[in-house]
Amino acid sequence: MKLSNYGEFPADIPVIAEDEIFLYPFMISPLFLSDEKNIEAATKAIDENTLVIVCPTKAEHEGEREYESLYDAGVVGSIMRKVSLPDGRVKVLFQGLARAKSLYKVSDDPLIAHVDILEPTEVNSLKIDAILEVVREKVRALSAVSNYFPPDLLRTIEENHDHNRIIDLICSTIKLKKEQAYKLFVETDTEKRFLDLIDILIDEIEANKLQKEIRSKVHTHIEKVNKEYFLKEQLKQIQKELGTDTAREEEIEEYYKKLEAKKDKMGEDAYKEIKKQLERFARMHPDSSDASMTQTYLDWVLDIPFGSFAKKALKIENVETQLDKDHFSLEKPKERIVEYFAVKELLELRGIALKKGAGAILCFSGPPGVGKTSLANSIATALKRPLIRIALGGLEDVNELRGHRRTYVGAMPGRITQGLIDAKKMNPVIVLDEIDKVSRSQRGDPTAALLEILDPEQNSEFRDYYLNFDLDLSNVIFIATANDVGRIPAPLRDRMEFITLSSYTPQEKFEIAKRYLLPQELKKHGLKKSELTISKPALRELIHSYTREAGVRNLRRRIAEMCRKAARELLKNSEIEKVSVSVKNLKEFFDKSVFEIQKTDKVPVVGVVNGLAWTAVGGDVLKIESIRIKGKGNLQLTGSLGDVMKESARIAMSVVKTLIDKRKLRISEDNIPMTYSEKTEKIKVDPSEVYKRYDLHVHVPDGATPKDGPSAGIAMVSVIASILSSRKIRSEIAMTGEVSLSGEVLPIGGLKEKLIAAHKAEMSKVLIPFKNYERDLDDIPKEVQESLEIVPVKRVEEVLKQVLI
Repeated sequence: MKLSNYGEFPADIPVIAEDEIFLYPFMISPLFLSDEKNIEAATKAIDENTLVIVCPTKAEHEGEREYESLYDAGVVGSIMRKVSLPDGRVKVLFQGLARAKSLYKVSDDPLIAHVDILEPTEVNSLKIDAILEVVREKVRALSAVSNYFPPDLLRTIEENHDHNRIIDLICSTIKLKKEQAYKLFVETDTEKRFLDLIDILIDEIEANKLQKEIRSKVHTHIEKVNKEYFLKEQLKQIQKELGTDTAREEEIEEYYKKLEAKKDKMGEDAYKEIKKQLERFARMHPDSSDASMTQTYLDWVLDIPFGSFAKKALKIENVETQLDKDHFSLEKPKERIVEYFAVKELLELRGIALKKGAGAILCFSGPPGVGKTSLANSIATALKRPLIRIALGGLEDVNELRGHRRTYVGAMPGRITQGLIDAKKMNPVIVLDEIDKVSRSQRGDPTAALLEILDPEQNSEFRDYYLNFDLDLSNVIFIATANDVGRIPAPLRDRMEFITLSSYTPQEKFEIAKRYLLPQELKKHGLKKSELTISKPALRELIHSYTREAGVRNLRRRIAEMCRKAARELLKNSEIEKVSVSVKNLKEFFDKSVFEIQKTDKVPVVGVVNGLAWTAVGGDVLKIESIRIKGKGNLQLTGSLGDVMKESARIAMSVVKTLIDKRKLRISEDNIPMTYSEKTEKIKVDPSEVYKRYDLHVHVPDGATPKDGPSAGIAMVSVIASILSSRKIRSEIAMTGEVSLSGEVLPIGGLKEKLIAAHKAEMSKVLIPFKNYERDLDDIPKEVQESLEIVPVKRVEEVLKQVLI
């Protein structure tokens, strides 16, 4: 195929951009096109049977397909074949015909340029032949120190007399940078091309000579290292025979001393296993992989503090004092913790060994920020024992707890064993944080390992896979923490005793902030007590309007934010000696308030009721709304409700229907939509027709938040009864309780958080199930009980009598 078979040049032809290399006229090359511009250019050339020019992209613009990102020179040639590949790319077989230069851009879609052929200038044949001979000599020299030129290519260069063809052949073989290749490519003066090429070949020869010399030195060095290694090994054997190799012997002797020192304190199986591995290590070649693994094992096991215990005598007065010092309120949790340690102290005083299975594992449960982990810290401080915290959140590999078997690469003891090593005592306080967030996966179920760790019947013989012997964990005080007890598997839940930490009341938060948070944050931020003051009303407003939580974590963050701004103000203005925060300037310290719970407006409304809900961050007042639309008695539920709440709404609908049928819920005739004939003929309509002639829509606002739980029954009954009877609901009353089909009010959980939420919303009356009133009222803070009229209810009739006007 010749260039003369196509039209004359200069001509407008499509442009294909090439990222990798410069192509040359003699080449037949496959090109893989993946972007649209290149594919369109190739398609146009095939469809119109025209040539294309393949231009390389500039080094700094690789991947771009704009005209300005390409070199203005390339190879003009034809596309011999085009194949579409399964991955969306297009493969074309391109044959280069001539060097060409792109003069200017003609079109962008597809990319077309005005192109002219690069014609070489005439040369002095004698001079050029002499230069050519020099080039061939340099090529031979380069081939002697590199593998660039195979024999057939050398033969072609020796026998060919086309000067520019020879230059292109050599350029395509040696690895040129794009800028070098471009300068040689666009040069039309053959003599200058040859001279530039000679300079490049000389540089290549020097570089390859240097590489060859370095390779030779490296090879020699490796041989020397191998020789030295062999001689050292011989020397080691000779020294061993002579008894002069003492370093390794001393190391092994040190291991034996450590083992014998701990022999009486460890179990027999532990001693046998460690001694067996130590004897194996002594027989091993020191440079083998097994020796390294065994030495790592010995380092781990001989660091385990066998027989080492914290000697501090247990005194419940110390525990009680420390808990009171570190925590405000939390009376019942603190009382249970003191009882737990009182049993231990009594057994110690009377010399009675704690029987297997007699100990209890404490688990602090409650919302984030209420002080679960800090209670464990206080216990460790009071007992003068080291505290080890193991975060279980997201743990899904059982080997993290049990240890990896030593056959695996990178095997390590489990976290429990590592905790004992870090503590340097066999009786530390180990906090298993977020035990409700352990995950099960294909790598095992970590909760199964936790059963053995936490079961007092079994943990005296806990086996770590890495150690391959039993550890006694019966002296360890395990304390677990959890946000949601329901997510802990039942067998594991059965091993633990739960101490529930509920939400703090606003007054409790105020005292905690005043006594603990503010002094701690002032100290952390380098401020004196006199340099930052906050008034009591401002602190109460900060708690009420700028935090939304059950605990005090966000409150601590807000106080820290206030301290930072105060520190900045003191440094910025040296004349200021004190920063005072009051209700008036509170907004200057904080961006915006978080309206935690909307206060009641005390205006009765039809079809809106105040329910009480438990959430992960404490209690909340949940408004439930309802409207009626003429229809056939259908019930529509919205507000991202879970299955339990949907069932509560359907049960509530049935209960209200029953009340209407039994005439226990009065329905005015004005509420019943009547047909024209019924109106004209003055037909008396049965009250039960009201729920047959309306469709009800019940909605719980804040639809983006999922809601579920068995406590919305009586609220659903109230709102449906209100909308069907057109009677208003007292807006200062809130309620919680589930309902049965027979109309009985059933007990619920989370009463403390719910009543605190009602207290914050300034409700005057709360309806709760009678069983909760009998059972849970002692847990409610006095200030909440004093601010609310708490009314126990047994049946829905009592509820409707209280709330409907």
